[in-house]
Amino acid sequence: MPDKRYPRAEMNYSPAIDPPANRQRATPRRGRVLVWLLFPVLFALALAVGIVAGGLSFTYARGNILPGVSSLGVPLNGLTVDEAASALQTRWDEQTVTLQYGETGWPVSPAELGMTLDATATAEAAFARGRSIDSLRTLLGDRAGWFSVLPVWGFDPATAQGTLAGLAPQLAVAPVDAAVRVSSGRAIAVPAVEGRELDMAGTLTALAADPTGVLAAGRLSLSTRPVAAAVTDVSAVVDDVNRMLSTTVTLEAYDPVRDEQFSWTAAPSVWSEWLRPAIDLTAANPYSWTLDRQIGVAYLDTLEVQMGEGRYFDEDATLAALSEAIQSGTPIAATRVHHPERRHVVQPGETLSSIGFDYGIPYPWLQQLNPGIDSLSVGQEIAIPPADALLPLPVVRNKRIVVSLSEQRTWVYENGQLKWEWPSSTGISSSPTAPGIFQIQSHEPNAYAGIWDLWMPSFMGIYRPVPTSEFMNGFHGFPTRGNSQLLWTGDLGHPVTYGCVLLSSENAALLYEWAEDGVVVEVTR
Repeated sequence: MPDKRYPRAEMNYSPAIDPPANRQRATPRRGRVLVWLLFPVLFALALAVGIVAGGLSFTYARGNILPGVSSLGVPLNGLTVDEAASALQTRWDEQTVTLQYGETGWPVSPAELGMTLDATATAEAAFARGRSIDSLRTLLGDRAGWFSVLPVWGFDPATAQGTLAGLAPQLAVAPVDAAVRVSSGRAIAVPAVEGRELDMAGTLTALAADPTGVLAAGRLSLSTRPVAAAVTDVSAVVDDVNRMLSTTVTLEAYDPVRDEQFSWTAAPSVWSEWLRPAIDLTAANPYSWTLDRQIGVAYLDTLEVQMGEGRYFDEDATLAALSEAIQSGTPIAATRVHHPERRHVVQPGETLSSIGFDYGIPYPWLQQLNPGIDSLSVGQEIAIPPADALLPLPVVRNKRIVVSLSEQRTWVYENGQLKWEWPSSTGISSSPTAPGIFQIQSHEPNAYAGIWDLWMPSFMGIYRPVPTSEFMNGFHGFPTRGNSQLLWTGDLGHPVTYGCVLLSSENAALLYEWAEDGVVVEVTR
C-alpha cells in the first residue's frame, strides 16, 4: 500500500527582533518621544538662561556687583560700590587677629599690626569683576578664586614692630647659666637652660608675606628663637671646687676677757651646707663663694651654746673668717669671742664708782651708758658695759700683760709662757688705776701730762678713764718734771701714780718695744 504522507507542520522561531521593515517603522515613533521628553528640559534651560541673562542685564544696568562676588568673606553680590565699601569697613572694624604662641593667644586689631583697609578701592575692584573681557577671561582659568576679591590694603611694618615689641617680654624666657651645686660635700655641674625670645624679623616676614592669609585665618603665629646661656661649661670650676671641698678648717675662737681658747673642726660636709660656689664670668676670678647666712648662723649658734652663757660671736666676722680660710686653703680660721651688755640691781651702800670697780669698768663709762643718772637708789637697775667694751682694736692672741693692784706687780706672757715679771706701781686712792680688761692702744716715746706737768718716757696708752676724753692711762717709765727732776725712782711696789702703771724706765723701754697695739692688758684687783 502506498505510503500515505501528510505534510509536516513547520514551526519557525526567531528572536524578538523586528525585521528591518518594522524597525524602519518604529524609528520615527521613538524620535518623536525623545523630542517630547527633551522639550521641557530645553525649555527650562532656556528659561534659566533667560532669567540669568535678564538678571545679569538688570544687575549690569543698575550698577550692582555681580552675584557670587565677595571680599574678606563678606558677600557683595547685588551691592553698590558705596554699600559694599560700608559692609567691608564694618567687617574690617570687627576683624581681630590672634597673635598665637602655643596654647596662648593675644587678640589685636589689624590696625595694631600696621594693616589698613582701603574699603572703597576694594569695593570698586569687586564691582569691576566680570565687567570687562579680561575679567571674564580670567574666570575660565580661576573659577573658584575669581569670585573672591583681594582686599586693597596697606601695611606699616613699624607699627607692627611696635606692637610685637610690647608683647615680646611676655614671650621672653631668660636663659639660666650652668651652675655648680654642692651636695654631700661634692660639687656637681648643673646644666645650662636655654632661653627664648621673640623672633621679630621672622614674625614680620611671615606677616608681610601673606597678610591676606593672616586676615582670613584671623591668626598670626609668633616665631621665637633660642637664647643661649652665657655660661655653659663649668667643668673646670667643678674640679676647682672639689679640690677646695677637701679642705677641713679649724675654727679657733679666743676670749680675751677670760684668756680662753675654743677650737672646733669644720669638715667639708658641714661648711658646704652654708658656703656655696657662684660663677661670674665678668669678674677677674670667674667663680666666688656665696654665703647662706641663715644656715651659717645656725651653725655658730650651736658653738655658742658650747661656750656657755655670756659669750657670743660676731656672726658676720666669724663667717667671713671661715669663708676666707676655706677659699684660700688655710687650715685655721680665727675669730674673737664677745661679751654682752650686763644689768645690775643697785645694792645698799653702792656708788657708781664702787659698781664700776667691781665690774672692771671706769665709772664714767657707766654714766655714758646710763644718761641722766645723777644718783642711785637701792633696787634701781642700771646697764653695765660689756666686759670687753674697752678693747677697740683687733686682739693680739699670743701676748698678754697682767697687772695686780693688790700685789703691785706686772707679769708679761708670750705664747702662754711667762716672759718677764716686774715690780710696778699703780694709782693712788684719789686717782686710782681702774681694774678691767684693756689693751695697748698707742705708743709715744715721751708723753706729756699737762695737768701734772709730767713727761712720761716709753708711754703706752691702755684705756681712757673718761670715754669722751682723749686722755689715757697707760704704762710708762720714771717721769720727769721741769725737764730735770726724776720722780718716783724709789717707789716701785706701792701706789704712787695718778692712774698709770709705773715701771722702771729700763723695763718700760723693753715693754714698749715688745707690746704692739692690740696686746691685752688685764688689771686685776
